[in-house]
Amino acid sequence: MGGTIANLFCLAFLASAVLEGIHCQPNKDWLPGHATFYGATQNPTTLGGACGYDNTFHAGFGLNTAALSSALFRGGEACGACFQVACDARSDPRWCVPRAKVTVTATNFCPPNNNGGWCDPPHRHFDMSLPAFSRIALVGSEGIVPILYRSTNGDLIRVACKRSGGVRFTLKGKGNFNLVMIANVGGSGDVKAAWIKTARGGVWKAMRRNWGVNWQSDSDLRNQSLSFRIALMDGQSLEFADVVPPTWRSGQTYASREQF
Repeated sequence: MGGTIANLFCLAFLASAVLEGIHCQPNKDWLPGHATFYGATQNPTTLGGACGYDNTFHAGFGLNTAALSSALFRGGEACGACFQVACDARSDPRWCVPRAKVTVTATNFCPPNNNGGWCDPPHRHFDMSLPAFSRIALVGSEGIVPILYRSTNGDLIRVACKRSGGVRFTLKGKGNFNLVMIANVGGSGDVKAAWIKTARGGVWKAMRRNWGVNWQSDSDLRNQSLSFRIALMDGQSLEFADVVPPTWRSGQTYASREQF
């Protein structure tokens, strides 16, 4: 009886309790990890990193971005995913900002050093941009803080990516080798699968992930309009009909009107 009441208390007050560092074991929404910050002297808009974004503003993500450790990066599948992060004030009251939280987009990979570093497996680590880190923690000599985080889990969207405007497609390559960078994706943000349809072909052809958010097609796409279909990790899917005109050129970005 007492345990049941305690569990109900935790569930009812999870949102406030977790930010104070109270751990409600029956609820798996929030998971423990650690965070550092990077790019204190760099322009954060240029830190596209391992996901392949050329510019975080161009991609639609702004300044609230993070590089993920191997346990979270999933070989690039997490690129574009949104994570809500809160500093664990109970574990570190000195450096954490109480009740503060920030939603970051995964845009980079924090590589392991295989020498016990924070980005080594199995650590769940966020190397956050300085603007994002300073939302939840004081920037002092400690440099690392314990955090609690949550994100999409399967088909359950615990944290939705809120984007301005539609999904964006940037074309790269030429001839029979083409890469399409898919950015500014709402919903869970992380693309699971992508298909392309040309005006002349008329059928959906599966694309394959080349690296990060760059998807590859070996079809000749020249001089024809292009349509895309995208499936996200959370189970949502959406079609973007004729989003790219037949006059497209490599390096150009085309924004759709549709969004998850």
